[in-house]
Amino acid sequence: MFNLPQGAELLIILFIVILLFGVGRISKVAGEFGKGIRAFKEGLQSPTDETDEKKTETASKPTESKE
Repeated sequence: MFNLPQGAELLIILFIVILLFGVGRISKVAGEFGKGIRAFKEGLQSPTDETDEKKTETASKPTESKE
């Protein structure tokens, strides 16, 4: 159905990308991408922990009356 690039075609595309952006830029982008995925996974694992902490903090703060 789709004729996707394989083997030598992928190597040529990779070579062109490295020429355009440079190795340093690609590694920075990959590192930021990895950090984003890690933060996303951590958010999925414990979304209720943070909301529970915020609820207890606001509930434990005394309210000041303006009498």
